[in-house]
Amino acid sequence: MSIALRSSIRSVLAVSVLALAGCGGRARLPLEAGMGPNPQIPPPEKSLLPTIYVAPAKGWPPGGKPVPAAGLTVTAFATGLAHPRWLYVLPNGDVLVAETNAPPKPEDGKGIRGWAQKQFMKRAGAMVPSANRITLLRDSKGAGVAGQRFVFADKLNSPFGMVLVGNQFYVADSDAVLSFRYVEGATRVEGPGVKVVDLPAGPINHHWTKNLVASQDGSQLYATVGSNSNAGENGLAAEEGRAAVWEIDPTTGQHRIYASGLRNPNGLAWVPDTGKLWAVVNERDELGSDLVPDYMTALVEGGFYGFPYSYYGAHVDDRVKEQRPDLVAKALVPDYGLGPHTASLGLVFDEGQAGRASGPFSEGMFVGQHGSWNRKPRSGYQVLFVPFQDGRPSGAPMDVLTGFLDEKGHALGRPVGVALDRRGALLVADDVGNTIWRVAPVNNQ
Repeated sequence: MSIALRSSIRSVLAVSVLALAGCGGRARLPLEAGMGPNPQIPPPEKSLLPTIYVAPAKGWPPGGKPVPAAGLTVTAFATGLAHPRWLYVLPNGDVLVAETNAPPKPEDGKGIRGWAQKQFMKRAGAMVPSANRITLLRDSKGAGVAGQRFVFADKLNSPFGMVLVGNQFYVADSDAVLSFRYVEGATRVEGPGVKVVDLPAGPINHHWTKNLVASQDGSQLYATVGSNSNAGENGLAAEEGRAAVWEIDPTTGQHRIYASGLRNPNGLAWVPDTGKLWAVVNERDELGSDLVPDYMTALVEGGFYGFPYSYYGAHVDDRVKEQRPDLVAKALVPDYGLGPHTASLGLVFDEGQAGRASGPFSEGMFVGQHGSWNRKPRSGYQVLFVPFQDGRPSGAPMDVLTGFLDEKGHALGRPVGVALDRRGALLVADDVGNTIWRVAPVNNQ
């Protein structure tokens, strides 16, 4: 095939992709119907083509920023980063940010369908090369701005989750957990790191982000491992060890599945009142704009949450070729819906720090919602707060940070990881705006 012919074919395909970018059916339910402890689960919508409604990545104009809720203010803690995705705050107040993106995945999304999906993701700002580093941001003057930045660790493989236990700093790369020795106040960890355990990866590695937290006593690590498909279409063998949260002994590398059937778990957070580990999970696509709600849930040790055979309990996904009614019968219903296709990723529990106890954000979960690509109208593109009482959700979600989409539907930014700084302000990683935003009460910045 000649170069000219290949170029013509690519041009035709590109035009076709743009034409497809607005296809598919609209939601029949309001977004709020898919939120809360009892979200509506309508019948799936079957169509020749899935709903595709990408928000093209644009970035912030000069002086632009998201819109905070009443009583809050938002400022740029750090700008000019390279696709910042995840955050971790060290005990001394230094903020670590994983500047990262997907590793090479040569077997993921092959064929015309796969090629088209990659074009959609490119439009959404999700195909930039990975910087493969962790940057340390230091607010040495206490001004709410990172006045200093350092390369804390580099030459990593799509790093994501981070956690410090004693003097050991752990990083979840896309294919392994690594350990580095940390000295308080250091601006860099040295060496390539010591491998603790391999994580499922390989040439598909469909959901590549691996998050990491430690148990409250530091004796165990918990790692998220997303599925290798949307709904099992790559075969069940490709899902071995995936769609799960692992429990890992950091001293030996021994591990087990702590909870499974979780299509794409990302954020993890402990709730002190109950000692429960909560996860936020992205559910499956291509069942229509109203399905399936993403969710957060307190993980039950040994619990199974449905993937790929069912969703939200016993709602069977008949696209899966090998059905398992025995597992569907055991599938747990998640605790709290976060809306369909919101791409809920970031999760942090706030006990009411920094004066928020007197306001609406006194106790609960902050959730970073990266935003949809296959819901019409679009969903996500915001940071939510879900109030808690006695260790459980106790009300409707509230907007914390919005305005990530402009009036034409372009993505000015996309929130991902969330964390609380040492003064209790909320930090939000924005991987399209290449910024870390800092959200604080107006009178307590």
